[in-house]
Amino acid sequence: MRHIYSDDRLRLAARLYYVDGLGQNEVAKFVKVSQAKVSRLLALARERGIVRITVADYEPRRKDLELELRDRLGLETAIVVKAIDGLAQVDLRRAVGHFAAAAINALINPKDIVALAGGRTIHELVHNLPDPRNKALTVVQAMGSVDSNVSAFDAQEVGREMARRLGGSFLSLNTPAYMPDKRTRDALLNLEQVRGVLDHISRANFALVGVGTLQNSVFVERGVLTAADVQDLRDAGAVGEICGRFIDAQGNECATAWRDRVMSAEIDHLRKIRQICGVVSGSDRSEAIRAAIQGKLLKGLLIDEAGATALLATHSQPPAAKAKPKRSKK
Repeated sequence: MRHIYSDDRLRLAARLYYVDGLGQNEVAKFVKVSQAKVSRLLALARERGIVRITVADYEPRRKDLELELRDRLGLETAIVVKAIDGLAQVDLRRAVGHFAAAAINALINPKDIVALAGGRTIHELVHNLPDPRNKALTVVQAMGSVDSNVSAFDAQEVGREMARRLGGSFLSLNTPAYMPDKRTRDALLNLEQVRGVLDHISRANFALVGVGTLQNSVFVERGVLTAADVQDLRDAGAVGEICGRFIDAQGNECATAWRDRVMSAEIDHLRKIRQICGVVSGSDRSEAIRAAIQGKLLKGLLIDEAGATALLATHSQPPAAKAKPKRSKK
């Protein structure tokens, strides 16, 4: 069929349909074919280069918000992805990962040691990275396993995928995220295998981490933290979590029992990483993000448009004053 129709006939069909705006029924009469064949003619016109469809360039990022985040929050890097209002959370994460992957890839240098946490948005990001396999990275799991049911969103799986896509090796931290007590945690820290992984984390020059809250936490979702645990952390001043470490409003690690049980990158090591980028979708984590930036735990941020707007709005507000304890009357 492709040789039955001359180029001139295809040009006629294309002109009537694309330029003059005629319907396929009318085009069929001019070209003297059945209406059912008009779609085939238009497809042939594209195949032969008679019709060249162009799409106006779409800018998926809000460069104005990126500049504002850098200027007002002191970030070295800010990536803000546009998103249609009302997207389901799963689609929002997909949009952030799809449109930010090239920018994140550009930040990762060959032979970098990359500390990597897990999370749904990080999962989407990593699965959209290009596949050159030429960077010779060392990708390191930045926190132990949340529980025994390893999901596709956990650092073990995401880390392997990053190493596969960009090229390099993956080092797994084969321990739970939280040990039963400090004594057990310290015993594991003395194992050569664990020490080797943590040593690589301490020398990392790039990191991708999630920023959790007490309300929206993988540890609550998967039953590691109970409601009572969350309340205890809140009483201790915790407003957010990075790599299983709970931080206060100044970005300092809270003095709780969890600090002595966690197996993950240490706070001081996170602060020393050349480029540590928080990966967030949604507008419910502003307080935790502000705390992490305040504590020098984030130097970069990947976030969606609504999340960036919410973060800037809260940054313009002074922190709420804490109520002074009442004195008991004598």
